[in-house]
Amino acid sequence: MTMHNDLPQSFDFIVVGAGSAGCVLANRLSADGRFRVCLIEAGSSDRTPRIKIPAGTLTLYKSRRFAYQFFSTPQEHLANRRIHVPRGKALGGSTTLNSMIYIRGDRTDYDHWQALGCTGWGWDSVLPEFRDLEHCHRHLDPAFHGFRGELDVTTPRDVNPLSRSFVQAGVSAGLPENSDFNGAQLEGVGIYDVTQRDGYRLSAYRAFVHPILNRPNFTMIADAQVRNLVLEAEVARGIVIVQGGETRLLRAEREIVLCAGAIGSPQILMASGIGRSEDLIAAGISPVHHLPGVGQNLQDHLDGLVTVRSTDHRTLGFSGRSLPAVLKSPLKFLFGRKGWLTTNYVEAGGFARTPLACDSVPDIQFHFVPGYRSPRGRLFEWGHGIAIHTCVLRPKSRGSIRLATDGSNRPVIDFSFASEPRDLEVLCEGIRYARRILEQAAFDGTRGTEIAPGKDVVSDGQILDYLRQSAATVFHPAGTCRMGVDEDAVVTPRLKLRGIEGLRIADASIMPTLISGNTSAPSMMIGAKAARMILEDA
Repeated sequence: MTMHNDLPQSFDFIVVGAGSAGCVLANRLSADGRFRVCLIEAGSSDRTPRIKIPAGTLTLYKSRRFAYQFFSTPQEHLANRRIHVPRGKALGGSTTLNSMIYIRGDRTDYDHWQALGCTGWGWDSVLPEFRDLEHCHRHLDPAFHGFRGELDVTTPRDVNPLSRSFVQAGVSAGLPENSDFNGAQLEGVGIYDVTQRDGYRLSAYRAFVHPILNRPNFTMIADAQVRNLVLEAEVARGIVIVQGGETRLLRAEREIVLCAGAIGSPQILMASGIGRSEDLIAAGISPVHHLPGVGQNLQDHLDGLVTVRSTDHRTLGFSGRSLPAVLKSPLKFLFGRKGWLTTNYVEAGGFARTPLACDSVPDIQFHFVPGYRSPRGRLFEWGHGIAIHTCVLRPKSRGSIRLATDGSNRPVIDFSFASEPRDLEVLCEGIRYARRILEQAAFDGTRGTEIAPGKDVVSDGQILDYLRQSAATVFHPAGTCRMGVDEDAVVTPRLKLRGIEGLRIADASIMPTLISGNTSAPSMMIGAKAARMILEDA
């Protein structure tokens, strides 16, 4: 690689990572025109139908072009399996491949952050940020929703009838129907709201960055991998990026903000010599600033699957009976934004309390799939079926991110899933709950043979063994640059890195504890709140 001999480009603020938080942050920082803002993204263009059309999400998780294909270390408590961890690698980050579900979490999640000393992060403080970002297309309570923001939030365009059957079955199983998971109550079953516009995926990039590309004080740099931060006398002054085989230095006159996610942000810090000194030395990195919390506190929602075969051709699947609908789907989408191509595959779901829930807040989440989910991990299987994913909302287990010791600086991801046995016990109860929903009369015309766990897997021991062999991430990593007021915290409640000036972090990595639900919308809120803090300080 060669270093450009030109003088380094200079900006007031450099934002690293064009995902959920970074896109919002870059938008807000550049909005009033006072500051020169640069947004850096390692991924490239999102111009493909696979991203734009909702149903294309199924093709993205194993794509090497649009997703980082990370794998965890062997998980000791999950039969030593390596867990697949795909993360978005395009303009928009993981909002280019997620299921577009808009969930904020429970108010108690944020009030808990406040109780931990994170002043300004309680529910009453973060709700205005959520409202400001949202362009709600439903007639919902304005006390909870915004109607003028950039992020379109709406219902799926053409809900599969089996998704509505799931809601009916959930009610029969004792759960309330919930028409607004982002309103007064999280618990219940219903159709999820999604981040779509006119039937197309609306990523963070398309909502917050693409419309501002012509702002004279805003610069977007894609296909640029951040190699390391440039530190001078405990002040972050710039970043070194690699783009097209060449190395460039970008300088920040005011601040650098890492928004590279729960894997990317600690990886960049450690590659720059910031982290636990002994881990850095083991990776061949000279320690610059000993900050032992970097990469620690990794949390994710552990997920288990109940999948059922069916002959009901209304479900998403390939068969002779469904072939006409499959062949018509491109035309239905093109001319009316209807049909199979509109699905995000998890149109319905909900939140429930198992017998192990310690308070009145749900401890599991359901993602219902009106199609057959292969227990073998295949993207497509011939035939039909239905499935319920169940995840543990408030995991006790904590893992870590470290750097590889082979000199590559690649992240080594160890979730330590189920290191706290209670997580698997809650998930076991969640599997029982999912089965109870599938047993309801609403599925009488659809229900077939349970393939996984299987009808013979009934005792706690058998279900726990099944989960050890099959449970996986539901793609919500968080917590690896924890916000707090104690010595092990990585950032302060103002999101400033402890011990280094001119450097903040704003993404899911700052979450002290994982929120109860999908993490995209909360990450956008974090980006908006970070912008407000930075502009106040400026």
